[in-house]
Amino acid sequence: MRAAVLREVGQPLTLEEVELDDPGPGEVRVRIEAAGACHSDLHYMAGDLPAKLPLVVGHEGAGVVEALGPRTSGRVSVGDRVALQWRPRCGECPACVAGNPVLCRFGRVLAATNGLMDGTSRLHVGDETLHHLMGVSCFAEQVVVSETSVLAVPDAVPTEIAAISACAVITGVGAVLNAVEHTSGRPLLVVGAGGVGLAAVMGAVLVGAYPVVVVDVDPAKLELATAVGATHVIDAREGDVVEQVLRLTDGVGVPWAVDAVGSPDTMRQAMAALAPEGTLVAVGLSRTDATVAVPINDLVQRQKRVVGSLYGSSNPRLDLPRIFSLYSAGRLPLDRLVGARRPLAEVNEAFADLRQGGVGRTVLVP
Repeated sequence: MRAAVLREVGQPLTLEEVELDDPGPGEVRVRIEAAGACHSDLHYMAGDLPAKLPLVVGHEGAGVVEALGPRTSGRVSVGDRVALQWRPRCGECPACVAGNPVLCRFGRVLAATNGLMDGTSRLHVGDETLHHLMGVSCFAEQVVVSETSVLAVPDAVPTEIAAISACAVITGVGAVLNAVEHTSGRPLLVVGAGGVGLAAVMGAVLVGAYPVVVVDVDPAKLELATAVGATHVIDAREGDVVEQVLRLTDGVGVPWAVDAVGSPDTMRQAMAALAPEGTLVAVGLSRTDATVAVPINDLVQRQKRVVGSLYGSSNPRLDLPRIFSLYSAGRLPLDRLVGARRPLAEVNEAFADLRQGGVGRTVLVP
């Protein structure tokens, strides 16, 4: 099969013929029908986040189950349409038992080994082992993944919507549904209007936040943010962002801000725009050594908070079906998130678009 392989940090991906082993115990093989180009992939490609090379990239995908390994549970069958999840779920560790499976202990196994849940790979070229990204590696024609990394997709949900829902959408919408509280009729700020930020805007609309303020540097992205529900947009290139947020909130600031960028500058802006007792929800990733300075007196005297939200602080087996239902009911306009559609052979062009600030999620179709 063909797959996009990262062999050297900072270099283009190579499209190669790769061998994929049969699924092992508790694993399934999925034929990929759609895969989103996410900024997290770009972090690995640029070396911002570490991974073992060579690496088959891609973690936001959907497809059809083609084979089951031994000792699978029967949750999915051959022929089922599924979305891929880049966080496994053992069901037994303290995080899973407590209902917080995005912090499952096996997430660290995937990160440390760049393998599947047993730490080994199903990918190779001859005797050369290739590694998995986040237990998924869906920039390929087929994948073998843990059965805990797949979730059935309703017939009414298009495959490309299922793909982006399993990462960008559940991260952005989930952050608002799960990490933000009591915001109906109150202001909410979203910094960054990429796929995750736009999903957060949709989540803000769902919970009745007002006003929904979005900050970005790209007028086309701000226009799309308005189309999916932002009531006010701020071009960060034009004037002081914090001053503009304060003007929109009668000088008080916002009780909730979602940073979907992951840069020290945007996080500082979001912190400064918070009202007393306000909370910044950080969802964007950065380099492993990136830090942000927090004004101590502002934090203490105004009782502000900063919290992290991984994968939308979600329980994917509950939240992803809920997202699919809301989409089918017309409550989440997820079609607007899909940008260009490209064949797998144009994977490098897809990431060139992402680097240049392309609007909407580019979807690769193997």
